[in-house]
Amino acid sequence: MARYIFVTGGVVSSLGKGLSSASLAYLLQSRGYKVRLRKLDPYLNVDPGTMSPFQHGEVFVTDDGAETDLDLGHYERFSGVTAKKTDNITTGKIYSDVLRKERKGQYLGKTVQVIPHITDRIKEFIKHDTSKEDFVICEIGGIVGDIESLPFVEAIRQFSNDIGKKNALFIHLTLVPYLKASDEIKTKPTQHSVKELRSIGIQPDIIICRSERPIPLEHRKKISLFCNVDIKNVIETVDVKTIYEAPISFAKEKLDVQVLNYFKIKSKKSNNLTPWKRITKITLNTKRHVNIAIIGKYVELKDAYKSLDEALTHGGISNNLKVNLIRIDSEKLKVSEIKNKLKNVSGILIPGGFGKRGTEGKIEAIRYARVNKIPFLGICYGMQMAIIEFARNQLKIKKATSSEFDKVGVHIIGLMHEWEKSGRKVKGTDKDLGGTMRLGSYNAILKDKSKIRDIYKSRLIKERHRHRYEVDISYKEKFEKKGLIFSGLSPDHKLPEIIELKNHPWFIGVQFHPEFKSRPLNPHPLFSSFIKAAKNHR
Repeated sequence: MARYIFVTGGVVSSLGKGLSSASLAYLLQSRGYKVRLRKLDPYLNVDPGTMSPFQHGEVFVTDDGAETDLDLGHYERFSGVTAKKTDNITTGKIYSDVLRKERKGQYLGKTVQVIPHITDRIKEFIKHDTSKEDFVICEIGGIVGDIESLPFVEAIRQFSNDIGKKNALFIHLTLVPYLKASDEIKTKPTQHSVKELRSIGIQPDIIICRSERPIPLEHRKKISLFCNVDIKNVIETVDVKTIYEAPISFAKEKLDVQVLNYFKIKSKKSNNLTPWKRITKITLNTKRHVNIAIIGKYVELKDAYKSLDEALTHGGISNNLKVNLIRIDSEKLKVSEIKNKLKNVSGILIPGGFGKRGTEGKIEAIRYARVNKIPFLGICYGMQMAIIEFARNQLKIKKATSSEFDKVGVHIIGLMHEWEKSGRKVKGTDKDLGGTMRLGSYNAILKDKSKIRDIYKSRLIKERHRHRYEVDISYKEKFEKKGLIFSGLSPDHKLPEIIELKNHPWFIGVQFHPEFKSRPLNPHPLFSSFIKAAKNHR
């Protein structure tokens, strides 16, 4: 039977529960155990697919087509375990499932209530689709005390009783603030947060204390005393310079050792921190660097492109250099400013996105990269903008556009009305936005003697998609006559997956999102190649 670890947060949100869970997962794996990670989100959206990146950050996509919380990206990058649809659930999904059953009369006329019906559905999610895992780590979104998270906290309390307390461990992550004015570290917020948790019926077994400064032993003893937690289980995590230090930091604090001690099991082998020490050294100490411009709509919020930022960093690690990200708001990018803003960059990247805002700035930046031979990578929407730019300026189709943001003109890019996968038909529509896209992992066939084939070193690849619109394949011949090659196609040759430009050192657009599959310990070849081209540009 699997052992369950529940991670809750207190005081403030965004303290790093996801990163802590992912780091613990790696350490337990390194000790020889099989781990699964899950996220329970308390918001009422069914999934984050229709939420603004400004508010929630990026939407992470799994192989099996789920739009999930960005923390699942941390889980995959640190543990290497591929996430599934069954690893992320929201209040909205829980209530939808319960109400659907109620409408069908499956509760036999009973009054449907939060307890037991909602909490029972949460418990079903926690234990569903697990097999042979030694540990299942479940992160609860939000913080203890939020009204939205109460059903989840109640559910994990019940779940602990159901499986026996010896098989469930509660970790509580809190902020221990430093007050500069009085030069003091304060433990009171942690005490109150634990008090809130205990009032709901949960006694934390381990407390992770997030702080910008080392926490003195006397303060840790105070937390131990007032929160009723063994001093060895008061774990300090001081702000790190790079997230790749996190597993090293937690190992130093013996977090994995204390978890194993709680469950009264022995380590199968010593943990291996050598890979993390190596990439941390490269990230922090290398003096060589390249400047990469990311031109998008959501650059004001770093988490909006979280996986992309990480993938570029991974590309830098594989080339033994640091990647400096120059974030440029495409909505504010004027044609007259492009030369000045891009004069010191060695690579230009246009990420995924939706809607018309900022398109003209992106298109002009792509033209600049094409004409000036600057390495360029277009992802999803970025590839489509590259197609439009080339159609307008090389094929002389001046009204080339996408039906996504322009109802008139020549639609080089069009809405995908129907997609069929595994015998199941999914219809795209311009009315219902949630869950109507081409989502998840799909195959692509790479063209012989192409740059992309050299990069992947394979004829068949699998990559994750998240889009509604497709490049019109009927224009393929016209593009290729002018030097824009469709070097990757869907297996039925109907959907363009990859484009690349002849007579250019490195110009590639992909319809999929390769950033979702990049790992710090295993960088994605596309990003490694892109950063290498940028390194050689200057």
